[in-house]
Amino acid sequence: MNRITTEDRVRVVASLVEGNSIRSTVRMTGVAKNTVAKLLLDLGRACAGFQDRALRNLLCQRLQCDEIWSFCYSKQKNVPREHRGEFGYGDVWTWTALDADTKLVPAWLVSDRSTGAATEFMQSLAARLRHRVQLTTDGHRAYLWAVEIAFGERIDFAQLVKLYGNERPGEARYSPGFVTGTRTMPVTGNPNRSEVSTSFVERQNLTMRMSMRRFTRLTNAFSKKVENHAAAVALHFMHYNFARVHQTLKRTPAMAAGVADHVWSIAEIVELLDQRSEIRTGTAN
Repeated sequence: MNRITTEDRVRVVASLVEGNSIRSTVRMTGVAKNTVAKLLLDLGRACAGFQDRALRNLLCQRLQCDEIWSFCYSKQKNVPREHRGEFGYGDVWTWTALDADTKLVPAWLVSDRSTGAATEFMQSLAARLRHRVQLTTDGHRAYLWAVEIAFGERIDFAQLVKLYGNERPGEARYSPGFVTGTRTMPVTGNPNRSEVSTSFVERQNLTMRMSMRRFTRLTNAFSKKVENHAAAVALHFMHYNFARVHQTLKRTPAMAAGVADHVWSIAEIVELLDQRSEIRTGTAN
């Protein structure tokens, strides 16, 4: 990373967080492809580490969780025989939590869609909260066990189960099925039924697909390595939480949650690389 200037780093990161692919970023900035990929990987890890430390003791009240599908290396049906069943090849799911009030994303996890992944995700989320919250998820059964393990009785938890009609024909088969209704299922505690919703976190799914080229459907921009995929997700949430002013809140989610006192610039995000190096070498104050 010593061969690229800070100004070029900022230009590269600014391109990536606005939804451009690595190849288009190369064309726009003139920075070599391997350099862009290395910057993304290193900065993504730095962003993940920073948010792991910063997003603690949060005063969230209403949380919504969901999972968003993507794939790495190849579609699941095209995974080579020697890699079948190996994580990072085929289907990859990103678990996300969103605070309905501040729009902060306090936790996420890139993994499979198993109960084990759900449990790891929920335990990470629970460790970041100061007090009891109301939680809404979709009807994925893995949440039932995971929430109980992570929170016990210290939560007001409900699931919002969507009821779908017949699958759409033709090209529309790539779109979600037609929703005919929903069913609210209280699970733990005393959730307020009027606040049982997954609308905000589902809207976050669209933000992810628009802001990360790797999540765009029906393209060749998918991640080839799951490590790069996870790094892109961490960078996205760093930008979303700390540097992107929410149109409704008129400030960043981190500011609304009391985690930050100003809108971060891309240059400040890039500086996390140097802070990570200082932590590794033991030179940080």
